[in-house]
Amino acid sequence: MARFIAVTFFFVGFAAVSVPLAIAQTQDVPAKDDAQQHSQRAHHERGAFSMPGERVEAKLAYLKTALRITPEQQPQWDAFANTLRNQARAQDQRIQEWRAQRDQRDERQRPTAIDRLERKQKFYTIALENLQQRIAAAKPLYAALTPEQQQIADEVLASHGGHGKFGHHHDMHRQS
Repeated sequence: MARFIAVTFFFVGFAAVSVPLAIAQTQDVPAKDDAQQHSQRAHHERGAFSMPGERVEAKLAYLKTALRITPEQQPQWDAFANTLRNQARAQDQRIQEWRAQRDQRDERQRPTAIDRLERKQKFYTIALENLQQRIAAAKPLYAALTPEQQQIADEVLASHGGHGKFGHHHDMHRQS
């Protein structure tokens, strides 16, 4: 019993000394200044293929190769590819506008709950419009594919939980 009490006093004493030291250490750590935060954010945004428009051509090249698009299927492919290119350009523009607004906003100004809900509503409206355009462009392409190509299309166009290789849900969601 005496040993138990001695061990308990040891740990209580250790905690009594350690907690104030830990608190003091956290208070001495300087907060990141605005320049450092901006630098880190800019580094992240400059990453390879950070914008949808930078990724779309690689994705289209992959898809065209995977589907083995024939010259007869080229008109349907072109319509599909142009839809995705246009959507990527529009998304690039929305991202640039969002970044400009964010950079102009005072760091202490946080969007209100209503602002965030309205932004989310806008995101879902755009996502629905994009999906409708993508379906309209994909249907004629899919119909022009052979059964073997359709099997490949079923894998590469509708993977990732229904978002497909070209589902921009994740990219667009990061902006909100």
